Amino acid sequence: MTRILLITGGTSEGSLHTAALRTAVRFAPADLTATLYDGLRGLPAFVPGEQPVPAAVAGLRDEVAAAGALLFSTPEYAGSLPGSLKNLLDWLVDGGDLTGKPAAWLSVAAPGDDESALGTLQTALSFGNARLLRPACIRVPLDPAAVDAQGLVTDPQLHRAVQDILQSLVRSAGAPKPRAQPSWQAYSSVFPVVMRRDASTPRGWRPPS
Repeated sequence: MTRILLITGGTSEGSLHTAALRTAVRFAPADLTATLYDGLRGLPAFVPGEQPVPAAVAGLRDEVAAAGALLFSTPEYAGSLPGSLKNLLDWLVDGGDLTGKPAAWLSVAAPGDDESALGTLQTALSFGNARLLRPACIRVPLDPAAVDAQGLVTDPQLHRAVQDILQSLVRSAGAPKPRAQPSWQAYSSVFPVVMRRDASTPRGWRPPS
């Protein structure tokens, strides 16, 4: 059974991105295991080449090694990734832990609100030689009111979207590694989008009928 590790860039208790990934765990298809990484706030600052690595970093690397693929969801702070998530990625890139690992992102922000963060995420994944699965990268704009008392997102569009993302990651994890893609593809600014139901012109990914 393929294991997918879900990594949030949100550090607050009420993070919408963490709620979205928590919901992905709840609605994950039965043929895979989805695990939400919860050690972001406990990671020490990155020190290049540090040996031995801190216990929290060793634990992170073990979780990544055990996963067949990775799914990220992150807010944007000061025009980039949150520092805590960039710190996590620095540790993984330094250790070579992302090499060949299928990865995707889930955005819950409106178009235009997190492109810089996503661009930085994709750059870091590229430096780590991860395999960004672009068709599995999906945007589902959410309102904080969609999170219930259990910290789960009630929007059915998200439920269907995370199932599609996770299934795509599972297929990628079991497939032969593709040939290297031209570098420009890693920096494309064209992302699949699910528009909110009150938007006038839906485009991009749509839930199955």
